[in-house]
Amino acid sequence: MALEDICGFRDSPVHRKWFPASHFEDRAISLHMTDYYNFGLRRLKESERNSGTPLHFFIPGFTNSAPFSHRPSFPFPPANRSVTVRRPFPLAHGTTTLGFIFQGGVIAAADTRASAGGLVACPAVHKITPIHSHLVVTSSGSGADCMLWERILAREIRLYQLRHRHRLSIRATAKLLSSMLHPFKGTEVCVALTLCGWDTDACNTDCAKRSEDSSFSSSAVVSSQDVTAMTHCASPNSGPKLIYVCSDGARLQGDVFSVGSGSPYAYGVLDGELRWNLSKDEAISLAREAVFRATHRDAYSGNNVDLFHVTAQGWSQRQREDLKEEYYRDKERKEKIVEERKRATELDASG
Repeated sequence: MALEDICGFRDSPVHRKWFPASHFEDRAISLHMTDYYNFGLRRLKESERNSGTPLHFFIPGFTNSAPFSHRPSFPFPPANRSVTVRRPFPLAHGTTTLGFIFQGGVIAAADTRASAGGLVACPAVHKITPIHSHLVVTSSGSGADCMLWERILAREIRLYQLRHRHRLSIRATAKLLSSMLHPFKGTEVCVALTLCGWDTDACNTDCAKRSEDSSFSSSAVVSSQDVTAMTHCASPNSGPKLIYVCSDGARLQGDVFSVGSGSPYAYGVLDGELRWNLSKDEAISLAREAVFRATHRDAYSGNNVDLFHVTAQGWSQRQREDLKEEYYRDKERKEKIVEERKRATELDASG
């Protein structure tokens, strides 16, 4: 700008041709860069040292364009706005995840197929993610969204544990996740997480330590304060928890959940055979059977089954099983049943 003043470029016909007066001299518009996305219209600032030379550049003008104040926005959105980028083609999400509570803890099971429409994107993904020693999360929806929010949830729980010296409860974890997901309601964020965990209150830990200390003490007399403290320590918040949280912010607590395109078939097995007094082996067999039946009927689920068992001592993972082998085992069982029926029919006919 100073070079223009010195050379007299402003008074030349070239300047009038390139920069019409209707866009600059009458409007006196300058570009004020406050940050990368913020564009403001302010008066020209001049420097006292440089003989009144403007500190900001004029905005280049276009002869066939509308004024700056009526032009469309820049391709870069403001920092406080979220722009939804549409996918080039729609994706159909498919999966089968389930979780249920029984007398021995919480069972979480899921298949391992990641689908993108009619395409099998990956046959060996992990849809059950451990968050901490007493909590695992089953995920369904968009794979990238689920992985992101699982990492965010694990980080927030770890920070809470470092600040307060105890873990966040399962119900509070679900409430935290729901409040974080609620602002994305109505967007294309697709997350459905089922929290399968076991709550161990800090009060119960203190009671256990107090009972150990009292057992080593020489006195056999228990004070009334200790009895009152142990009575209050029996908190109803401890024990197995199963909570479903989705990207709309919904939060549901129950005893059995199945999420995904194969969930109707899984519910058909669970509703018929799920009982509270199941043993550990029966519960594992039931979860594996429910996932197998769902993957047999649902094209978007399949390949393998992952299974976790959560108790008061923490979670344990069962070795991944190939559903193809389960299919052939089921086929053999059906053939044996048919043969036994034929033999029974023949014996009845001969007798």
